[in-house]
Amino acid sequence: MNTSLVNSGRMAWAALRMLLVLTVVTGVIYPLVVTGIGQALFHGKANGSIVKADGKEVGSKLIGQSWNIKGTDKPDPKWFQPRPSNSNYDPLATGSSQLSASNPKLVKMVEAAKKQVAAFNGVPESKVPADAVTGSASAIDPDISPAYADIQVKRVAEANGLSAAQVQKLVDDHTTGRALGFMGEPRVNVLELNLALKALAQK
Repeated sequence: MNTSLVNSGRMAWAALRMLLVLTVVTGVIYPLVVTGIGQALFHGKANGSIVKADGKEVGSKLIGQSWNIKGTDKPDPKWFQPRPSNSNYDPLATGSSQLSASNPKLVKMVEAAKKQVAAFNGVPESKVPADAVTGSASAIDPDISPAYADIQVKRVAEANGLSAAQVQKLVDDHTTGRALGFMGEPRVNVLELNLALKALAQK
């Protein structure tokens, strides 16, 4: 009986020591090491890829945001517009509408959005790309396709008193190609593009 209790006590103490060691290693040391490496080698990405302008944080390269006329829900013609968002670009409420591509409700929404985008940018509906009228799975996609950026060039140029050639060059300069030449699709980060546009318009 006593021997059994002693053995049980030894096993319990060994288990407790192992728990304490693993808690320190995996709960303290490992997170600190990983955080340190992230801060040292990937400081910007580790902190959310925050973008600053005029010394102020204006957003993240990873999270889309609206570019509406201040105090309204209407898109501002001075800025390049992002993809539609089912969550109003709220990073705490990400997700798509969950409607299938054949859902009548979604079809009507897309048709209506296509007419609005075409009218807003002064282009035929046939020129409106899919990402201009459909949200991403996350609802906070920060990028748009070059095709969507291209149909906005004329409207943005006129609203800012710039030439279409100047604005088109901004789009071209801020277009990122496929990773390694074959992965993903070419894209344009809306926040970075609009900040470059603001700098150009203020010259």
